[in-house]
Order: sequence, then C-alpha cells, then structure tokens
Amino acid sequence: PAQFQELLAVAEETMVNTLVFDTKQEEGTVLYASQVQEAIDIGAVNPLYDVEEALRAADERGLYTITRIVTFQDGFRGPARPEHAIWDSETGDLWRNGRGLTWMDPTDRASWEYPIALGLEACELGFDEIQFDYVRFPTDGDVTVTVYDVPVDQETRTETIASFLSEARSQINAAGCAVSADIFAIVLSVPDDQGLGQMPEDLSYAVDAVSPMIYPSHYSSGWLGFDDPNSHPEEVVTQALDAGSPRFVGGAILRPWLQAFYYDAAQVQEQIFVAEDRGLGWMLWNALSEFVDGAVPPE
Repeated sequence: PAQFQELLAVAEETMVNTLVFDTKQEEGTVLYASQVQEAIDIGAVNPLYDVEEALRAADERGLYTITRIVTFQDGFRGPARPEHAIWDSETGDLWRNGRGLTWMDPTDRASWEYPIALGLEACELGFDEIQFDYVRFPTDGDVTVTVYDVPVDQETRTETIASFLSEARSQINAAGCAVSADIFAIVLSVPDDQGLGQMPEDLSYAVDAVSPMIYPSHYSSGWLGFDDPNSHPEEVVTQALDAGSPRFVGGAILRPWLQAFYYDAAQVQEQIFVAEDRGLGWMLWNALSEFVDGAVPPE
C-alpha cells in the first residue's frame, strides 16, 4: 500500500496518465479476489491487493487503468488441466519451459476461455483496458519436443495468436473495455515470427493497441553494430519504432513498453523522447515498480 501511494504521487507530479496493474502473473497467480470459477478451482487466487480500492484511487485522480493478464504460460492451470496444455514428446508428460512452468496449448480453443474470462471480469470491475501478455508460443526451453493439438508452423502460429486476440477483443470490447497485446520487440525488425506467432501486420487487426517490449538489454551484442546495445537506448528504440510503425496497417495503436530497469533517469528519458517525438504513447517496465527519481518528465 505504501508503494502504491508513492506511484500515485508520481502520476500526480508527472506526465503519467495511466497505471498498469496485474490480474494474472507469470507463474499463473491471480492477484486479487477473483470470482472466476476456474481461477478458484485450480488454486490460482492469492489476493495481494484490493482491486476495488486501487481502481477507486486511480479513478479519483482521472487515471486510465490497464490490467495485465499472462495468457498461455500458467503454472497452475497446466497441471490442473493437462488435456489443454502443451505436452513433451520425449517425456510423455507436460512440457515445461526453462523455469519449470507449464504452458497451455494456444491451438486448443479451450485454453482461450480462462484468460478471456479473467479479462471480462477485470472489465466489469472497472479497468479501462485488458492487456494480454505471454500471448504467444513458447520459445524458452526445448521447443523441439513440444506437442500441440495440431501440427504447428509459422502460418499456424500467427493465425492462432491473431484469432485468440480477435476473439478476446470481440467479447471484451462488447463489455466496454479496450484490448491490447504485449509482443517481443524483435518482430518489429525482422520478417518472420521468430517462433512466437507474433507478426505486427496480423496483430494490428486483432487488438486496439500493441505494445512491443523494447528493452535494449534484451538485444544481443552486435545489434545495430553495437557491442552493448543496452548502452544505446535511444538508437535501439528508434530503430524498433521506425521499423515497426509502417507494419501496423490494421489500425491498432502502437504503444511501446520501455526499459525502466538498469537505467538512470537520463537513459529512461531518452527512450520516452523517442516515442514522444513520434506521437506515440509509452509505458515503463520495472518488475518491482521501482522507478528512479526524475525518470518521468514533469507534466
């Protein structure tokens, strides 16, 4: 609660007009007292904040509210619903990524119902936008042994992810909320889906906003000719946005996640100004919500 009050103060004192919350985390934990029966049945609910109180505080300050739902990676639902999860052809058991977490099979439409139900509940609670993260095929771990309901190639992957998001958008827009998707930023700069099922062209038709995670620390040595891309935030973000923008042909807003970890205030601002110069919104990612003083420009 004390840290939340600090974040509200940052929003009041700077140009920030939006807060991003979590509904469902990377491990599959649902962070407030969800009444979605599936979340309760699989033991995923662990209330860490009062969602109604938090939304009321944001609303009193006129802040736009987004909630993030980790979609197909789910350490609770995989073991509870193995028939809808990805399997391992070598072990004959559930497939697990490098962190030991199970993934739901994106090609199995039954795996779509739970994240959409969480999104609908979040919309009814009062969030303005539902943001789907990990809305992709897994890439961390031995993906050569993954088993899906259907054979998977790039066309299957991209069609599957776009179809899920289109279905989620259809239902959640009807409930009154916008829908967005987080994607790996590398797909803005290369011609293929990198095994993810994420292509800017397809996703730009499927959601209201797309947020590539443009984190310079995630780019390998040699990117754009830099030994350490993390030391060049302005150049990395510029290349990603300029390469990706023309590919958003379907009307979705391009609104990047920017790196707010490892960086000082000046480096964070370099990224912000790149987005602002292009007339784009932006969000700042720090897993602990610990933002360095002065990183966000004043009102």
